[in-house]
Amino acid sequence: MTTTPPAPRTTSAPQKSFWAKYGYTIRQFFKFGVVGGSGVLVNLLVVIVCKKIYPHYETPLFNLFGTPWNVRLYHLYATVAFLVANTWNYQLNRMWTFRSRHHGGWLRGFFPFLAAGVAAFVVNLIVQTLLINPTSPVALPREIFDDSNGFRTLLYWATLIGTLVATPFNFVLSKLWVFAGVRAKNVRAKETTGDSAK
Repeated sequence: MTTTPPAPRTTSAPQKSFWAKYGYTIRQFFKFGVVGGSGVLVNLLVVIVCKKIYPHYETPLFNLFGTPWNVRLYHLYATVAFLVANTWNYQLNRMWTFRSRHHGGWLRGFFPFLAAGVAAFVVNLIVQTLLINPTSPVALPREIFDDSNGFRTLLYWATLIGTLVATPFNFVLSKLWVFAGVRAKNVRAKETTGDSAK
């Protein structure tokens, strides 16, 4: 009597269940990344324009409550760039990533998005400050980033790195807070469509 060996286990089921469970979030994160990439360019462009207008970006603006630290001009540049890029990102995420343009007014969604962006912006500012401040242990080396040309400008690299580090914070807050209601409506709509198709 011969016995047939058991059929090998296929791994397609776990992959399908993983994609079914996380595919929507992965697609959203990809779209958010594309929008964020365009926002990084907008942010950097604003910083470049600000530096062209007044290049001495390490000029102190005011002291922080009698401490050894100062708010410097590059912090102001970063704030202006954040506001412009945040508005840009909100509109694109509203229209494409989370598809919320038909749910609620523009300003009603913008202020939570701005608040979520502020949390990421604080992370961005901390990273920028640590990279630019020469006394920081993670400061970018001045002998390489000596501001001799655009590719060696310390401010541009600190801005870019700070923005990239802050992007995951912004995505999580946007998904779980700003566009959470829209996500729930989209899921309910898909479930209703699926039930009616059966």
